[in-house]
Amino acid sequence: MATPILIPPIPELAARAQAFKALHTPGNPLVLANVYDGASARIVASLPQCRALASASYALAKAIGTEDGQLTLEQNLALLAPVAAVAHERGLPLTVDLQDGYGDRLEEAVRRAVAELGAVGANLEDSHREDGRMMGEAEAVGRVARARLAAADAGVPDFVVNARSDTFLMGGTLDEAIRRGKSYLEAGATTVFVFWPFDREMLEEDVKRVVDALGGMVNILPRTASQVQTKALSTADLARLGAARVSVGPLLYRAAAEALTAKAKEVFGPLGA
Repeated sequence: MATPILIPPIPELAARAQAFKALHTPGNPLVLANVYDGASARIVASLPQCRALASASYALAKAIGTEDGQLTLEQNLALLAPVAAVAHERGLPLTVDLQDGYGDRLEEAVRRAVAELGAVGANLEDSHREDGRMMGEAEAVGRVARARLAAADAGVPDFVVNARSDTFLMGGTLDEAIRRGKSYLEAGATTVFVFWPFDREMLEEDVKRVVDALGGMVNILPRTASQVQTKALSTADLARLGAARVSVGPLLYRAAAEALTAKAKEVFGPLGA
């Protein structure tokens, strides 16, 4: 049965988008613990530190047993219905991960996110979800502007676009990611999410270079110490470095999956050997 969503009227959504946009302050970042279903949304929304709800498409896909690149727009919107219901029940802004915008369905995706979910923001990637190829820079910049225009047409002119710059992740240079990021901001993005390569250490001086080059309007994902990362970079570190937004992607889903695996092994005990 579909989750009932009491979506606020458009004027209220427009005001909520404006307030959400104002939460992106360099040095005092908006922190998003990305959720993937109604239960995770309700847990995160109950925390006093929560100022908005955000989704992670990778986690949504895994939750239904598929891959991020195979998640369709229809699946994405349907899976987000319970999250949206919690957001509006709590009076929280909702920003959704629209992946690469679903090709020529970008305007449809944005308008439906507003109309069907009451979303006031979206994450938009500049690499193709199905095969990871980078979009041409002109195309990617144009899509940021198109997303903003579609949201304005839907009655939410301050719709927050978090434009993901994947060139560094895909083997390009950090300078390339910064250049694209500047273009995305000029096209109307509120923030730029620079995605670090998984096999590359996230050094403070590099983060600071990104933050300074983009006027602080960046979204960074924290890093824990690991085989690659010698020093953890926490939310507090990213705030100190001047970021305006911090999000964790599929971290909560992965933590839940690890906890479930551990508990299942405990339940099976020696019988599962």
